[in-house]
Amino acid sequence: MKRQDSKICAVCNRPMTWRRKWAKSWDEVKYCSEACRRNKKSPEKALGNKSDGN
Repeated sequence: MKRQDSKICAVCNRPMTWRRKWAKSWDEVKYCSEACRRNKKSPEKALGNKSDGN
């Protein structure tokens, strides 16, 4: 049974569709690719960059 669900990537905002390799962890999938997973932005880094006045 294939699921026709789709999600939006947390990094690039592109739509991604269900893949067989994600069958067991679809609810936990946040990124469309390994590249997006590596380029995810952590809240600590984002806050640190904003608070730097120089």
